[in-house]
Amino acid sequence: MTGLLRLENLTKSFTWDAPPVVDDVSLEAAPGEFITLLGPSGCGKTTTLRIVAGFETATSGRVLLDGVPLDDVPAQRRSMAMVFQNYALFPHLSVFDNVAYGLRLRDRTRAELTEAVRIALTSMNLVGLEGRHPHELSGGQQQRVALARAMVVQPHVLLFDEPLSNLDAKLRGAMRAEIRRVQNLLGITSLYVTHDQDEAMAMSDRIVVLDRGRVEQIGTPAEIYLRPASVFVADFIGRANFLEVPASMTGGQAIVTVLGRRQIVAAHPLLTGDSTALLMIRPESVRVTPTAVEGNGSVLGVTFHGASVDYQVETAGGTLTCTVAGPHPGELLAEGTNVNVSFAADRAYALPRR
Repeated sequence: MTGLLRLENLTKSFTWDAPPVVDDVSLEAAPGEFITLLGPSGCGKTTTLRIVAGFETATSGRVLLDGVPLDDVPAQRRSMAMVFQNYALFPHLSVFDNVAYGLRLRDRTRAELTEAVRIALTSMNLVGLEGRHPHELSGGQQQRVALARAMVVQPHVLLFDEPLSNLDAKLRGAMRAEIRRVQNLLGITSLYVTHDQDEAMAMSDRIVVLDRGRVEQIGTPAEIYLRPASVFVADFIGRANFLEVPASMTGGQAIVTVLGRRQIVAAHPLLTGDSTALLMIRPESVRVTPTAVEGNGSVLGVTFHGASVDYQVETAGGTLTCTVAGPHPGELLAEGTNVNVSFAADRAYALPRR
């Protein structure tokens, strides 16, 4: 199989006196794997992608495709295709000619070109739109044309630079599924850049979380969500409550005292001995039960989302957010309600303090 992409100690500095934008990034993407580079603005994810594509030159480090270094290989010869944030379609060309553009550069025969474009348009549900121009298409249709143009040249690697950021929320969800369907169908190694955590979680085989140019964690969506490598990752991926608690380590787990109870929770490997830890509890793991007498918490605020409701709950250890899915109208709690607060210990995680 082709499409084994390896990044070895990539570093990129734009000026000698500033911190590197990309700082010693290493990664291996297996053939057919979908990997997302995720992080806040300015974390180096787009610069990393541009180095892989050949649009930027690394200060140090290497990019290899199927074991071959790409240092001196220009972008147009890297067997890669990129889907851009702004689609980058040629406004004067029809849908057919936009998709066929890369094939014409590769000197395909007319019959080969026509058949390849037909297959690409069919797979992207664009049949019947061949003669239209970009300004006659919706945002979702333009995005599908850009994807068809990238896949029609049969690259070994597909690169995506925040391709859905210009779409509305509903269309973005549909296009996530479309991109993943096509990528699975073709088995093309894909490197995807986004700052949208939901997008990364929904689409990726593995996620690379970046912060200030450095890799914070590489793992599956479940690993990163449930067992974050740092407070930064825990806070950036989804939502999290943090309580500072005393912790005693035993057998790789932490005994913590929280909300008036001793509990055993999973712990980060860097936690050792007796120490103070930050206990991460996801909002959906927090449970609140109203009580007629004084409990261990009180509802400070209520935010109704339709499919769920968020409660801000004050406790002796700090304020917690609790998310309840599928709330029944008659069971909504009011501000000021006394509650008993607990959490699912197997969903909590003890982390070293920042």
